[in-house]
Amino acid sequence: MLIKMGSILDSETNLLSDWTSMEMGFYFYTACCFLTIFSKPSIAIDTLTTSESLTDGMTLVSNDGSFELGFFTPGSSKNRYLGIWYNNIPMHTVVWVANRINPINDSTGLLKIQSNGKILLQVQNKTAVWSTNSTARVENPVLHLLDSGNLVVRDGKDSKPENYLWQSFDYPSDTMLPGMKICIDLRTGFHRRLAAWKNWDDPSPGDLTFGVEFHGSPEMVLRKGSEKYQRSGLWNGDGFSGTPKLRLNPIFDYDFIWNDNEVYYIYSLKNKSVMSRFVLNQTQSVRQRYTWNPEAQTWMQFSMMPSDYCDKFGRCGPNVGCDGNKLPTCQCLTGFRPRRLDRWNSSDYSAGCIHSEPLNCHSGDGFIRIGKVKTPDTSNSWVNQTMNLKECRAKCLRNCSCMAYTNVYVTRGGSGCAMWFGDLLDIKQFQSDGQDFYVRVSASEAEQKKKAKVKLAIILGTVIAALWGFLLIVCYIRRSRRKLKDEVEDKNLNGREDKDENEDMELAVFEFGTIAQATDSFSFINKLGQGGFGPVYMGTLADGQEIAVKRLSKSSGQGLNEFKNEVKLIAKLQHWNLVRLLGCCMQRDERMLVYEYMPNRSLDLFIFDQTRRTVLTWSKRFQIICGIARGLLYLHQDSRFWHGKNFWRRSIRSQYQ
Repeated sequence: MLIKMGSILDSETNLLSDWTSMEMGFYFYTACCFLTIFSKPSIAIDTLTTSESLTDGMTLVSNDGSFELGFFTPGSSKNRYLGIWYNNIPMHTVVWVANRINPINDSTGLLKIQSNGKILLQVQNKTAVWSTNSTARVENPVLHLLDSGNLVVRDGKDSKPENYLWQSFDYPSDTMLPGMKICIDLRTGFHRRLAAWKNWDDPSPGDLTFGVEFHGSPEMVLRKGSEKYQRSGLWNGDGFSGTPKLRLNPIFDYDFIWNDNEVYYIYSLKNKSVMSRFVLNQTQSVRQRYTWNPEAQTWMQFSMMPSDYCDKFGRCGPNVGCDGNKLPTCQCLTGFRPRRLDRWNSSDYSAGCIHSEPLNCHSGDGFIRIGKVKTPDTSNSWVNQTMNLKECRAKCLRNCSCMAYTNVYVTRGGSGCAMWFGDLLDIKQFQSDGQDFYVRVSASEAEQKKKAKVKLAIILGTVIAALWGFLLIVCYIRRSRRKLKDEVEDKNLNGREDKDENEDMELAVFEFGTIAQATDSFSFINKLGQGGFGPVYMGTLADGQEIAVKRLSKSSGQGLNEFKNEVKLIAKLQHWNLVRLLGCCMQRDERMLVYEYMPNRSLDLFIFDQTRRTVLTWSKRFQIICGIARGLLYLHQDSRFWHGKNFWRRSIRSQYQ
C-alpha cells in the first residue's frame, strides 16, 4: 500500500528512498501503538457505562468543568483514594471521598459500574475496597458526575433526580455543597451528616460530626464524639435562634424543612458564579464556610462556628445565660440564684442556678419573658406545630414539669409552640435579634417583676416629661442665641468689624472659599469621621499643606463670641503632644476649626485592629502612654492658663454678656 502511495519506481535510488519512508512509517506506527497501550489517558467525559472502567490516572469531569472524579493522594500520605474535587481552580480541594476507611496502597485502583447498578471499586482487578448497594434495578445504568459535584447512578435514558438509584450527596464526607441535604429521613431513620477528616493526610472519619438531631424539636448539632459541642438553637421558621444574623448575608440562602417525611438543612448560592463550601475542621474543632477569591486564588473564610466562648455547649451550667459582653460571662436567669454560691464566686459555674423562690404549681406560678437569646437545648423539649402562644402558655402552666415555653413559626405564616421540661441548658444572650422565651418562676417573683415594670414605666414617663420640658427651654434659649448670632453676623457681612476681630484672633483666619477648595467642597471622599459637634474633613491648601477641618454643626447653638473665646484658648494651648490648631473660619453662618492633619488618624484604629496592632510594640506603647500623660499634665497643671486665671475669668464672663 505504501508503494502505491509513493512515487513511480524508475531507479534504484527512488526505490531506496521509498523503502526508507516505509521503514520510518512502520516505526512511527509502532511507537503510537506502544503509547496508546501503556499510557494513562484522561477521559474528558462525565459518564461511565457498564462497558467502561476508570483506572488510576483517568478522570471524569462534569459537563461544565466544575468538578472532577478520580484517584488522589492527600497531603504527605502514600495511600490512594477515589474522590471528587474542584476542577477549575489551582488549589486542589477535595469535597468527597469514596473509600475513606479502606485506602489503596498502590496505583491499581479500578472503578466500574455493574449491570445491576452497583458501583464497585477494586484493587488489582479483583479485591473490592468499596461498593454501593441499590435495591432498584434499571436496564441501562450509568455513573454520572453532575455539575453540582454530585455523583449519581441513574438510568441512561432517565435524568430525573427522584429516580436516581444512588447519589454521593446521600453519603457526604466533611464537605457540604450547594443543593446537598443534611437531614434525617423520618420514614427510614436514615441520617445524612458530615464527618471531618482525621487530619490533612487522612480522610478517614474523625470524631467531629455535624447533622440534624430531633428530640421534640429539631436543630443542627456539632458533636465531638458522643458529646454535644455546639448547636444551632431552635428553628423559628425564619432562622436558627443561635445564629440570628446568618440570614442576612450576600453569599447564600438557606432553609430548614420539617415535614412528615424528612427534616433537612439545605443552602443555595445567590450568585452562581461564586464558589462556596461548608466544611468540618477536625484540627480546630469548628465548622467553617469558605468562599473562593479569584483574585487571591485562595479560599477565604466567610464564617466559623463556634465563634466565641458562649457558642460552645453548656459553658455555664443549667438555668444560666451566657453573655460574652458581660463580666462574669455566666449570669443566672431572672428569678434564679447560684446553686453553689461558693463555687460560683470561684468562677465555677457548672452547678448552674436554681429558682430564687420555690415553685408552687398548684397555688399558681408565673412566667418572666427573657428576650434575645439562643433557646435552650431541645433534648428535653416538646413542640406542637399549630398551637398559638396563648394556648402554649396555658398548657405549660398546667404541667408542673414545664419550665419554659416560646412561639415557633414552624412554617412561614403559621404558628407553633415549644416547651421545655427540667433544667434549661445552653442559653446564649444576644445584644440584638435572638428569640424571646418565657421562663417559669414563682407567682411572687412574677408579680415582683410586673411591679418593677410598672415602676419603670412610671419613671420613664416622668423622665420623658421632664425631658420635653427641658427641650422646650433649650429651644427657647437657642432661638434667642440664634437671633443674637444673626445680628452679629450681619455686622460682619457689612464689613464694619471684620478687620478688628480677625486681628484679635492671634492665628490665621481662613476664607470659606479657601476651605471649600481645600476639601473639594467638603467631599464625602475626604470625610475622616463624625464627632458630636460635626464632621471632620481632610484637605490640602494651595501651598500643599495637609489640614483637618472640623465643621461645627449649625445646630450647636454656639454664638460668635463663644466661638472666638474657645479658639483663642485652643490657639494658646500649644504643646508637642497636642494637635496644633492652625486657624479658623467664621464666614457666612459657618464655624470651622483648621487643625494640622494627623496621617495615622486615631490611636484606636491601631489598638483594636488585628493587623495594625502588631505595629505597636510594648516600647512604642509605653512611649504613647508617656506622651498622653505629658499632654494631660500640661493641660491640667503646666499650662500658663492654670496659673493665670484672669484669662479664664474673661473667657467665662464674655459668654454671658
